[in-house]
Amino acid sequence: MLQQIILFLTGLAFLIFSLLKLSAGMQRLLGIRIRHYIKELVKKPIRSAWLGAAMTVLFQSSSATMILAVGLVSAGLISFFNSLGIILGAGVGTTITLQLVAFKFADISPVFIIAGILLWLVGKEKQKAIGEAVFYFGLLFFSLLLMGQALEPLKQEKYFINLLQYVQNPLFAILISFVFTALVQASSITASLAILLAQQGLISSESGICFVLGASIGTTATAILASIGSGKSAKQTAFSYFIFRFLTVAVIFLFLPYFVSFLKYLAPKSVGQQIVNAYLFEAILSMILFFPILRGFSKLVEKIIPSEEKVFPLWSEYLDEKFLAFPSEALVAVKKELHRGVLLLQEMLSRAGSLIDDFRSSGLRDINYLELVLDSLQKDVMRFLDKLPKKELEKEGVMELIRYSALVDDIERIGDRLVNLAKLAEYKTERRVEFSAEGKKEIEELKKTLKENIDDLVVLMGEGRVEKARDIIKRRWEVNEIAKAARKKHLRRFYQRECSVSDGPIFNDILINFERISDDCVNIVDYYYRLFIKENGGDFE
Repeated sequence: MLQQIILFLTGLAFLIFSLLKLSAGMQRLLGIRIRHYIKELVKKPIRSAWLGAAMTVLFQSSSATMILAVGLVSAGLISFFNSLGIILGAGVGTTITLQLVAFKFADISPVFIIAGILLWLVGKEKQKAIGEAVFYFGLLFFSLLLMGQALEPLKQEKYFINLLQYVQNPLFAILISFVFTALVQASSITASLAILLAQQGLISSESGICFVLGASIGTTATAILASIGSGKSAKQTAFSYFIFRFLTVAVIFLFLPYFVSFLKYLAPKSVGQQIVNAYLFEAILSMILFFPILRGFSKLVEKIIPSEEKVFPLWSEYLDEKFLAFPSEALVAVKKELHRGVLLLQEMLSRAGSLIDDFRSSGLRDINYLELVLDSLQKDVMRFLDKLPKKELEKEGVMELIRYSALVDDIERIGDRLVNLAKLAEYKTERRVEFSAEGKKEIEELKKTLKENIDDLVVLMGEGRVEKARDIIKRRWEVNEIAKAARKKHLRRFYQRECSVSDGPIFNDILINFERISDDCVNIVDYYYRLFIKENGGDFE
C-alpha cells in the first residue's frame, strides 16, 4: 500500500507541476496579444464570458484566468463590471480539460510528451515555446495515468475504503473538496481526482459530483489571495467570484438528488462523464442565475465595497483609421492619445513612489500591467503615424511625424523607468534594506518634484498652458541639485556608519532613475514646444 501511495503522490506532484508550468507557458506565449480580443469582447458581458472560457481553455486553469482578471481590474485596465463576464465564463472553460480526463485521454499522453520534448529541443525560439507547452500538456495527463494506476490496487485495501466512506456524506465531501482546492489552487486537479476515484469505483458518482461542487467554491481562494493588497476594484471582482460560485452551489445542493438523477440520465454508463457534466451545468446555471441581473449585481457589490478607481483601457481610444485621409485630424487624435499616455505616467508614478516605502507584489504587478499599456500605446501610435500618406506631406510635415514619434518614445521611456523604480523597491524589500530618515526625506523630496513635473505635463498636453513648460524646465536643475546633494549626504552617512553597504547601490539607482525621468520630461516639453507652440509664435525659453 505504501508503494501505491508514493506513486499516487508522485503523480499528484507531476499534475500540479505540469498544470502550473503549462499555465505560465501559455500566458507567456500569448502575452499581451489577447488585448485585441479583450478590446472587443469586454464590451458586453456575454462576449466577456466567451473570453473567460477561451482563456481558461488556453491557460488550462480557471485560477490563472481569475488572477489575470483580478490583475487587469487592479491595474485599472478593465472595469469591475467588464470582469464579471470573464468570471462567469471561466467555469465553462475548465470543463474542456475534464472532458479529456473523462474520455481517458491520458492513454495517449506519452505521444504528446515525446512530440513536445523533440520540438522543445530542436525547434527555433517560437517552436521551443510551443514544444514546451505540448510537453507539459502531455505530462499533465500522464500524471493522471500514474495516479489511476496507483489507485486501482487500493480498491482491495479495507483501510483506504473505510477512509473514503467519510466522503459519502455530501456536505462533508463538498467541505473536503473546498479545502483541498483552496490549498492546491486548481479546481481541475480536484475534479480530475474525483473522476479517477469514481472510475475506479472508490467513490459514488454522487460523492464525485459533490467534490466538483466543493472545488468550484474552493477555486475562488486564488482570486481572493490575488486581490489582497490590490485596490478595491480587484476586491470587488474576487468577492463577486466567490458569491457567484457559492450561491450557485447552494442552489444545486438544495436540489441535489434531482441534480444527480439528471446527470445519471444524461450519461448512465459513464460516471466520469456525470462528474464532468456536473461542473459544466454548475457553470451554466451560474450564468443563467446571474446574467439577467448582472448590472444590478455589480451596483450592489459597488455599494458593499465602494471604489472610485480609474480605468485605463488596454487599447487606443482616439486613433481611428477614418482620420488617415485627413492628416490634421489624424494628428489631433494622436495628440489626445499622447495625453492619455501622460495620464498613465501620472498613475504609475503614484504607485511606484508608494512601493519604495511600502512594497507589495500586487503593486509591482499593477505597474507592469500599466507599462504594457504604454508599450501598446507606443506601438499603436507608431503604426498609425506610419499609415499617414507621406506623399501628401511636405518636408516640415515629415519632421512633425518624427517629433511625434520621439515624443511617444519619451513617454514610454518614462514608463520603463517607473517600472525600474518598482523593481528597485522589490529588491530593497528582499534585501531588507532600510533607508535612514534623512535618506527617506531626500527621496520624498524628489518624488514630490517629479510628481509636479508629471502633473504639469498632463496640464500642458491637455490644455496647452505654456507656463507649465517653463516650470518643468526649471525643476530639471532642482532635481539634479537634490540628487547631487543626496549622494554626498549618503556618503557621509556611510562613513559615519549610519547606513550599510547594501543601501548604497539601491539608493543611488533610485536617484539615477529620478534624474532620468526629469530629463525625459524636459525632452517631452522640447518636442511639444516644436510641435504646438513654436508654430503658433509662442515661446517659453
